[in-house]
Amino acid sequence: MGQIKVEKNVGGIEGLCIIEPTVHGDTRGYFMETYNLNDMEEAGLTMKFVQDNQSCSTKGVLRGLHYQKEFPQGKLVRVIKGIVFDVAVDLRSNSETYGKWYGVELTEDNKKQFYIPEGFAHGFLVLSDVAEFCYKCTDFYHAGDEDGLAWNDPSIGIEWPQVVGEYKGKASGEGYRLIDGTRLKLSEKDQHWDKIR
Repeated sequence: MGQIKVEKNVGGIEGLCIIEPTVHGDTRGYFMETYNLNDMEEAGLTMKFVQDNQSCSTKGVLRGLHYQKEFPQGKLVRVIKGIVFDVAVDLRSNSETYGKWYGVELTEDNKKQFYIPEGFAHGFLVLSDVAEFCYKCTDFYHAGDEDGLAWNDPSIGIEWPQVVGEYKGKASGEGYRLIDGTRLKLSEKDQHWDKIR
């Protein structure tokens, strides 16, 4: 028991949590528990996960901002290789922080996990050459239920690190790059999401 440290309501947004596991390391390497039901419940986190996902992306890939409309997913996300900047945007209509965002750097070294409850849009930007990203979900993926927000919506104002470029009224990555010259890479779908309503 007690193998995690939980910071709740990060960024002043109710429900967002940073979870840091206890890492046991020596000259051979390390060991950690990435999920323990008892420790989570002891910390007051009683969500039930039904699906695990993993993705691999190259530098400059920006995925998001995604959410499901009728079947919202809570997500516990972490990076097992590389570095990403991970973002959640509060879309809960009755929330005092509606439209507010919070971002955290997740890396293979800091081993932090970010819990994003139902009712948020989620996305991330890859800052390393390659990043492998894992996440647990509280509901299944439902084809046709996905929606999204423009990653660069000025009314939200996400401060993506290392990104330079100018908003031209759409979610396209055209004209944006990282400070080292790497162009942003977005899926066709992610380049057509609209601003927050």
